[in-house]
Amino acid sequence: MTAIKRIGVITSGGDCGGLNAVIKGIAREAYSLGIESVVIPNGYAGLYNLVDLDNVVLLNAERVSRIEASLAGSEAGHSRVKISKIADPNKYERIKNGLKKFSIDALIISGGDDTGSVVVDLSSQGIPCIHVPKTMDLDLQPYSVGGDSSVNRISVFARDLKTTGLSHNRVMVVEVFGRYVGHTAFRGGVGAEADCILIPEVPVDFDVVYAHMKTTYFNRILRSDVKAGTYMIVVAEGLKIAGGDMLYDESAGVDAFGHKKLAGAGKYVRQQLEKRLKADPEVIEFMKKTGMHVPGIYVIPEVREVTPGHLVRSGGSSAYDVNFGYKSGAAAVLLLLEGKTGSTVVNVEGQKISYLPTEEAIRRREVDIKEIALFESLGTCFGRTPEKYQYEFVEENRQPQRHL
Repeated sequence: MTAIKRIGVITSGGDCGGLNAVIKGIAREAYSLGIESVVIPNGYAGLYNLVDLDNVVLLNAERVSRIEASLAGSEAGHSRVKISKIADPNKYERIKNGLKKFSIDALIISGGDDTGSVVVDLSSQGIPCIHVPKTMDLDLQPYSVGGDSSVNRISVFARDLKTTGLSHNRVMVVEVFGRYVGHTAFRGGVGAEADCILIPEVPVDFDVVYAHMKTTYFNRILRSDVKAGTYMIVVAEGLKIAGGDMLYDESAGVDAFGHKKLAGAGKYVRQQLEKRLKADPEVIEFMKKTGMHVPGIYVIPEVREVTPGHLVRSGGSSAYDVNFGYKSGAAAVLLLLEGKTGSTVVNVEGQKISYLPTEEAIRRREVDIKEIALFESLGTCFGRTPEKYQYEFVEENRQPQRHL
């Protein structure tokens, strides 16, 4: 085993559920092995500036007991910094000096693909690192802490919005995070029993969306004894329109890792539906038949977009993410002691700790669109002409995997 006496703990990128459990898992496993752990605050910004800090927080028993694992966010703080882009030719030496100043032998870093790319960079510079996968987007190869919490938050928000949608007979459009993949929109939308789910993996045909909305929404209201109904759309921020173009906020520039900033998916969906409602001659008759029509005021159904934004990554952590956070944090310590640096924790199953080289773990994982045909057969619209679900039966020849 590698001789390590003190571990630096970093959380980086976006906040999400489960990270405090990661921190506690690292600290408690290290403590059980006679190793100290300390917080390097504010992500990679803190790592770069470590040499100028007066002290670091020791994660002793008293300090760790004050961290609430069930709360989302991170006690260690975050920033979005790509070390290689720092305008300082001596940046790596500066980081090493900071680590030396506080006798930190190695790092455990929790973050997503951008954070993981820096783990690979730091490892190549001779700084021992282990990566704990964290991203609410679920776009890494292994499961990432924060994903389950965000899916649950999305499903609750979208489900709750149905009450206001039903009260006003509105079509509700909920735009959620996820960047270039649709895992959270997909799973959160299914959890909320959304009528329509739009994800980056499927370029949207708005004529298909409109036809599904019109049929589903109109029939609900016509069947209702009080003429009430709503229609729910969950859309990923990385919406792709026909032709595969993604909506970007060109005025917002790029982030620290060079990603164009996404914005406006919910608004765009609303505008596309409103345009079709205004042009459809059957809408006015529907409005009159259901008692909704008021000349000059209510001539088409209301379409409202809602963007919960950072609310889906804030608040509380799911029990699953607390479990995964604890065991992945502890596993990271053990991987570090075995000298398996530059690796990402994948899972702990019984006595088996699974891991991947970080450069492989951070490859983008998209939604398997072959699966969505199953949900199309159940009536959910995905912005395309529904396809028949193709399946095969496979008999498992091993014990079912335990995920917790």
